[in-house]
Amino acid sequence: MNTHNIILIGPMGSGKSTIGKMLAHSLDLPLLDSDKEIEQRTGATIPLIFEIEGEAGFRDREVAVIEEITRGTDWVLATGGGAILREENRRLFAERGFVVYLHASVHQQAERTAQDTQRPLLQNNDPRWWI
Repeated sequence: MNTHNIILIGPMGSGKSTIGKMLAHSLDLPLLDSDKEIEQRTGATIPLIFEIEGEAGFRDREVAVIEEITRGTDWVLATGGGAILREENRRLFAERGFVVYLHASVHQQAERTAQDTQRPLLQNNDPRWWI
């Protein structure tokens, strides 16, 4: 495990991207963001990928991107909220960095994600169910 690599995990709306930016800046390390990397590589938004490939297709892409972008050292990684669901990612996280779980209450998560239309799993009748 490389402790100069920091991996932020947690549910959507827990602050992984926000805290990742602050932490990377404070430690003078690059910020890796798996969701942004997927969007950049595909030229598609996360909701569009979910629509075309489904969640399983998106998760396959996520595993491949995380495996590739975490090969180096000295970085902060902000993961997608569901990245931890895949065994391959859990193994990579344990091998490649220091994992930090960010917790937020359901109320905080709902408040932070209420206006976000880029979260496919929240586009239901009751987003709190997913949170």
